[in-house]
Amino acid sequence: MTQPSRVDERTARKIAEEARETEWRLPSFGKQLFLGDFRLDLIHPHPRSDEVMVRKGEEFLARLREFCATKVDSAAIERDARIPDEVIKGLRALGALGMKIPEKYGGLGLGQYHYGRALMIIGSVSPALGALVSAHQSIGVPQPIKLFGTDEQKNTWLPRCVNEISAFLLTEPDVGSDPARLRTTAVPTGNGEYVLNGVKLWTTNGVVADLVVVMARVPKSEGHRGGISAFVVEAGSPGITVERRNAFMGLRGIENGVTRFHDVRVPAANLIGKEGAGLKIALTTLNTGRLSLPALCAAAGKWSTKIAREWSKERVQWGRPVGEHEAISKKLAFIAATSYALEAMLDLSSQLADDERNDIRIEAALAKLWSSEMASRIADELVQIRGGRGYETAASLAARGERGVPAEQVLRDLRINRIFEGSTEIMHLLIAREAVDAHLSVAGDIIDPDASRGQKARAAARAGGFYARWLPTLVTGAGQRPGSYGEFGPLAQHLRYVERASRKLARSTFYAAGRWQGKLEYKQGFLGRMVDIGAELYAMSAVCVRALQDSREHGTRSSEGETVRSPGVSATRLADAFCRQARVRIEELFDGLWRNTDALDAKLAKRVLSGDFTWLEEGILDPSIPGPWIADATPGPSKQENVHRPIG
Repeated sequence: MTQPSRVDERTARKIAEEARETEWRLPSFGKQLFLGDFRLDLIHPHPRSDEVMVRKGEEFLARLREFCATKVDSAAIERDARIPDEVIKGLRALGALGMKIPEKYGGLGLGQYHYGRALMIIGSVSPALGALVSAHQSIGVPQPIKLFGTDEQKNTWLPRCVNEISAFLLTEPDVGSDPARLRTTAVPTGNGEYVLNGVKLWTTNGVVADLVVVMARVPKSEGHRGGISAFVVEAGSPGITVERRNAFMGLRGIENGVTRFHDVRVPAANLIGKEGAGLKIALTTLNTGRLSLPALCAAAGKWSTKIAREWSKERVQWGRPVGEHEAISKKLAFIAATSYALEAMLDLSSQLADDERNDIRIEAALAKLWSSEMASRIADELVQIRGGRGYETAASLAARGERGVPAEQVLRDLRINRIFEGSTEIMHLLIAREAVDAHLSVAGDIIDPDASRGQKARAAARAGGFYARWLPTLVTGAGQRPGSYGEFGPLAQHLRYVERASRKLARSTFYAAGRWQGKLEYKQGFLGRMVDIGAELYAMSAVCVRALQDSREHGTRSSEGETVRSPGVSATRLADAFCRQARVRIEELFDGLWRNTDALDAKLAKRVLSGDFTWLEEGILDPSIPGPWIADATPGPSKQENVHRPIG
């Protein structure tokens, strides 16, 4: 049974909607932020790990730091486009493949916070290695089994995942982010098995994995509810072929490929959850799984700050260090302040996940979206600060006798994070859907074309009551009282701004819903800016809470008459600078909600698609189309069968 290549939009949206978590059992800072309700009490005081977890986590991080510093050759991984087997074996011996797996199954039992800290260490020496470790534990077999597996499945698979590598296989050629067109099938045989057929693309870790989670469509039949389902599959099963190891502009050591399933028999016991629950399992797994990317982004931010500081102080132009020229000092200030915010957002989101008292689906998504965008900007500014030495490869710099600083590599490596685990555009839509959930819950039937007249009438009554209570709360709040949030000292003004901006954002969303009603879901420019404002407000909140904690825990210490630099007063200065920069961006986004070229751009794009401007493409050659100058060249292999590289 093959799924049609084209599915109507309503069907696709229905499938995506059914995969959502529809209930909010726990409070959510992010949800309330979009509703104009600044719940500072949900994130302040900053959540913390207990002493036992801290001691266990810090002991592991110390061992991991020593291993990465002495055993991982990042230049070799970049040069050879391969992670050495010895490195994987070393990480396995440390327990790094089972960081989040409970101790009862042989894992380290670390929380999300120390897991993120570990990814920062690994990612700082090799982002490709960080991708391998995070893909295995954040979205591979361990996380969905831990969340949705039966006791028998946990006992079977989790101990193996401490020592074996896993992968998550969802994406298919020509399907992208549209699960409605998923073609891989899992057909029940009637004797306790399913038979898998299909092709999966961009299978991170798929080339070296021992176990994989596969999303496949089960046909609906007697005794089978059908739908997209999740299966644990042995990578060495007969009928599985890794056809290619893909190559990319960055993450050159990543083991990412194309995997084909041909009549692969999978025991029914390997089904995770129920039939049809595959997408919900995937989305729930990503609620915390997405926090792996902010960890890698925070690592890049810290490293970029270090390199930018050193170069800006060392490089002299027109009689003084380049860092003292305003054009460069602005970049340096942006890199340092934003790097502090990247770490603050990561730590807060991770601690909220460990605390388990909040629903963090919006916070994790905001962290992934914002971190991937801002880290890319940081890397771009670092390359600009270093000039030609930023564009030149580390290998070339070293060959000339200079320090081999891989600034251009960091720029390339970070680029994928704006695509991984939900592109920026998809994240905008996903977060926007969650942000307007309260509105759709009370008024959704008003704009639903399938709703009956009675359903619309009842929805109108519910909406009237909801908005009568809600709209007055958006008029005034703590952000207009000068003494509010006084314990934050000079940062209180920024929290007052967040509170005011949160209410303004909620009002703007309400106005937009009234103006466009059911068409709001197609106003992706508006929704994207709305989400970006929320992300900046979350970042400001995280920074202020983190800076207060830093100032209380540290301070400016003295040793033999000399000042020792540490978080304290300096953290407050960084936080203040970041918040001022963020407020400028937020005001531009608010202005763009209503003053933009979205409609004009959409019309122009239609004309581009219709071919009106093909004349613009004349006068060049297209290197992606083979021409006579390369017709006689021996083509490289487009298919590399059985390239699966098990790591012993």
